[in-house]
Amino acid sequence: GVIYIGVTYNIEERVKEHKKKIYPKSLTSRYNCDKLVYFEEFENGEEAIIRERWFKKWKREWKDNLIKSINPEMKDLSDEIEGFN
Repeated sequence: GVIYIGVTYNIEERVKEHKKKIYPKSLTSRYNCDKLVYFEEFENGEEAIIRERWFKKWKREWKDNLIKSINPEMKDLSDEIEGFN
């Protein structure tokens, strides 16, 4: 599968967009990326962007290991986000 990495100021809306495939030509729609399996929160948007760029340089194995260290079953975490439902 595909691991999508992105930055947003509104995770609730971003997850809804991915699940509803609001943008059908987007990577997330084309590859059916609709599960939130890992996320980090930052106070500073610039720090989040730096972290995103760092992750995008990682090998797939490193990303998988990080995700599985927090979420070994790779379950959808969107229900755990305050305000999502």
